Amino acid sequence: MESAKELLRLGSEGSKIYLVLEMDQIMKKYQEVTTRLEQDLSSVSFDKLEISDEVKEQVELVLSQFRRANGRTDATDVELYEDLTSLYNKDDGVVEDPAVMKRLVEKLHLTEITDLTHESIALHEMVTASSEDPGESIEKMSMLLKRIKDFVQTESPFAGSPPGESSALPSCTGQVTSVKSLKNGAIPDDFRCPISLELMKDPVIVSTGQTYERSCIVKWLEAGHRTCPKTQQSLTSTTLIPNYVLRSLIAQWCETNGMEPPKRVTRSASACTPAERSMIESLLRKLSSVSPDDQRTAAGEIRLLAKRNADNRVAVAEAGAIPLLTHLLTAPDSRTQEHAVTALLNLSICEDNKGSIVSSGAVPGIVQVLRRGSMEARENAAATLFSLSVIDENKVTIGSLGAIPPLVLLLSEGTQRGKKDAATALFNLCIYQGNKGRAVRSGIIPTLMELLTEPQSGMKDEALAILAILSSHPEGKVAIGKAEAVPVLVEFIGSGSPRNKENAAAVLVHLCSGDQKYLVEAQELGVMGVLVDLLHNGTDRGKRKAGQLLEKMNRWAEQQKELAQSADNKSAEDQADLPNNS
Repeated sequence: MESAKELLRLGSEGSKIYLVLEMDQIMKKYQEVTTRLEQDLSSVSFDKLEISDEVKEQVELVLSQFRRANGRTDATDVELYEDLTSLYNKDDGVVEDPAVMKRLVEKLHLTEITDLTHESIALHEMVTASSEDPGESIEKMSMLLKRIKDFVQTESPFAGSPPGESSALPSCTGQVTSVKSLKNGAIPDDFRCPISLELMKDPVIVSTGQTYERSCIVKWLEAGHRTCPKTQQSLTSTTLIPNYVLRSLIAQWCETNGMEPPKRVTRSASACTPAERSMIESLLRKLSSVSPDDQRTAAGEIRLLAKRNADNRVAVAEAGAIPLLTHLLTAPDSRTQEHAVTALLNLSICEDNKGSIVSSGAVPGIVQVLRRGSMEARENAAATLFSLSVIDENKVTIGSLGAIPPLVLLLSEGTQRGKKDAATALFNLCIYQGNKGRAVRSGIIPTLMELLTEPQSGMKDEALAILAILSSHPEGKVAIGKAEAVPVLVEFIGSGSPRNKENAAAVLVHLCSGDQKYLVEAQELGVMGVLVDLLHNGTDRGKRKAGQLLEKMNRWAEQQKELAQSADNKSAEDQADLPNNS
């Protein structure tokens, strides 16, 4: 698996020039890894493992794909290889053919400055990853990239600022810096901000895909510009996304070259003004107050703050609000409880906060609100559990701390919004195999069947999706069978939405693999006709499930035929053994 991962990383993040020049060697490695994966996967005894039918089916599908891939190679682009090797072997003084250069640039997808930057970083990584001195081949590849870069910049000159000011860019300090100074010093071009031409401390990506130093691009935007300084394309959004990969590469480069990695200003400090930080600290003091009124008011304000934007969610969490809100989940005042759980819901939208909320011990309190809070608080508690369960390890924690029974209860008796929140949380939690049994034992199957058969429930999609997940569990299969689900499933396969058809068929596949009586019942209800239609007109998954069911039915029919034939033969033999009375 590690070998496969390394190869895939090389293919997606590695140098394109290297991939072409070493394609025979790389293709050979792909074949070797594919063969090893297929052999190792084939040797696993899946019958001895407690895994669902769905997983077994996926394993079989992966195995068949490996077998098909074995020995098969894609046609190589001979022209690309010849063009690149020709340029690779040319002396520096030889002038390149523009037609060849154009072909190379287009086929290697190195037409933009960002493409060239990524290629340069990839080559740089190859050097830093090697403990040895860079060989001649790497140096020649770097020179080859330089030629391509020069060609691209000649064809599409660097446009660094608005028309009429293309010769210079304003630096972050407000001074004008010549574009020619880009290559001054030993810092790689890719690690310099295109605006300041200095080593980036906090690189961020704008909507055009270009990377800049955060402080520089912020000043550019604050000056009223709504275009990308490098490409002059209009910015569809002013959102700045941290470029963690480049930041890591810059830190590695600094370490390799004996330089101190650049220190960046933390995001919360740049996103929050002193006045805003002071306000947040004041609210946190009220959260810690002994006054119920202060607690309620502060929790309500933090709820609104966290809802407003991402910067607030980061700042509020970093100020230490999460443990204080967790404590208020068990407050005697129902309104305070509601504010606290909703504030945690809003904070959990930030990925970094999800782990902090669970590690603060909030889950038992959220479950208590889910059991005993007001209806709005219960709905928001369910939504919070769904948000937290996006992280896989949280699914285990939430399920083990008793969240599933009150979610099933909310699914049964909640408002329409409450049922939706409960359903999404249950679906996510039941992706983890250990939670499926908990859900079944909490009585979820009768509730789901009720939602499927109620004409105006508005929850049919969610109910069928959860039923499909639970049907792969042994307890789920038994409970679905007891709930007399087959007629309902056959009806959905015939007249449901495409997604509902595939989910209903998936449930029926699991039922029929456990007991032949469900297969007979489905046949008697006329499922063959709707399955044939699903096989030809359904989604990919729907077609696969329909094919499996039809195969089971054909196999069962053949078995019945063989049994009947065997019985006829036995009867004929018995007749022949009787004494002849004539």
